[in-house]
Amino acid sequence: MSSEIQKLPLREKVGYGFGDLASVLFWQCIVGNLMLFYTDVFKISADPTKAAAVAGLMIGLATIFDGIIDPVIGMVADRTETRWGKFRPYLIWMSVPLMVSATLTFMVPGLGPMGKLVYAYVTLFLFRACYAAINIPYSSLLGVLSPDSKERTSASSFKFAFAYTAGFIVTLTSLILAKHLGNGKDSTDPKGWTYTILLYGCVAVVFFTLTFLLTRERVKPQKGQKTTVGKDLLDLVTNVPWIILLFATLSMILFVSTRMGVTNYYFKYYITENGTVAVPLNLLFWKFNLGFEEIVSAFGAIGQLCAILGTLMVPVVVHLMGKKNAFFTIFGIAIISTAAFYFLKPGNMFLIFALQIVGSLTGGPLSPVIWAMYADTADYSEWKRGRRATGLVFSASAMSQKIGWALGATLTGILLSSYNFNPNHIQSPEANKGIVMLMSTIPAAFGILSVVLIFFYILDDKMMKKIKTDLEERRKASGENVATA
Repeated sequence: MSSEIQKLPLREKVGYGFGDLASVLFWQCIVGNLMLFYTDVFKISADPTKAAAVAGLMIGLATIFDGIIDPVIGMVADRTETRWGKFRPYLIWMSVPLMVSATLTFMVPGLGPMGKLVYAYVTLFLFRACYAAINIPYSSLLGVLSPDSKERTSASSFKFAFAYTAGFIVTLTSLILAKHLGNGKDSTDPKGWTYTILLYGCVAVVFFTLTFLLTRERVKPQKGQKTTVGKDLLDLVTNVPWIILLFATLSMILFVSTRMGVTNYYFKYYITENGTVAVPLNLLFWKFNLGFEEIVSAFGAIGQLCAILGTLMVPVVVHLMGKKNAFFTIFGIAIISTAAFYFLKPGNMFLIFALQIVGSLTGGPLSPVIWAMYADTADYSEWKRGRRATGLVFSASAMSQKIGWALGATLTGILLSSYNFNPNHIQSPEANKGIVMLMSTIPAAFGILSVVLIFFYILDDKMMKKIKTDLEERRKASGENVATA
């Protein structure tokens, strides 16, 4: 197999990245704003002191539901046969339903407390089902773009560079758009959130379509491969490198989700005292009196920009260090910079933003590295068992992420309520302590666990080179060829 065949054109890597740009326009709103929307805008509980726990539990249950259906969608996608491939058609089929379900999720119906709660559950579960039905095939597409592990790593870096670009757009604009498309005074008008999500959804449909048009599926299961659902599942649960990645990913997502879930609260209640009476913020020699929306938007946008820069360096870093060592190094720095938030005070804005820069530069590359490692476990499974189920590998991997997000959201909500968090009020010292811990030491502990697990991962560069060579020889012997279009 020639290197020309293995090399992916730049337009295709960019096209693949567009799909995550579209996905994250939705996802960033969910992980960054949905908890705040439910507690402060939707007013999901008649008892404000229980709102965070109610919202956290609901988001957690919906995310677990999402994770449960992921493997089902993956197996269905593996068995889908169309002229456009197994995975690409879902980008067209599900983009509009996803847009509609997301918009419904960020609407507030004129119902009583119980009616509103039922509405929130139904719309959120519908959104998560639509999201899984498009995102699992999209993620699986990475495993069949090329048989070359380095090319997949490169494509993965484009995927996450565009993901962080979307994250930058949402963190910079969502609160401000919700404010100005609503009542123009603050971000608590439901109408502003509905229009904001609808706008993001229209843009996402365009980029999902571009991904469909610009990508191709090249890696096919070996000719004569006979498999069943039972065999696919057995291959998966006996794939030791995949199992290690599963739990390492779970811990990594808990690191991210607990921190992201509390960031809005950190700035609204700890830094700016309920988002309306801002304390003087010292940044070098300047003092500012800014509100919650502006500060959290700047914090998030700077973090996303740094994550993009870090992600663009993934191919270089992986080439120099290998995926496993790169993961150790960058995650270690990210963990330290996160734990340091425990010692910061509201006036330490220079340090708050400096640590955000360091943590994002090193935390940003984690996802592309680990997703490229998942593609390697699909190769490992084919090499070990003679069967390939790319959709199942990626969907079951996504399941661990969903469980991580679910646990993170639930943990955030329960801990906030246990510290007597009260929405739209100045918080007690006890509540602020819980907010600070969720921003620092709690996620850092999850990060340490993830690093320990990766120590036992065996698919280093030397091993993957052998697997790639063996698989190429098998495909050549069976008369297969990899499409160049």
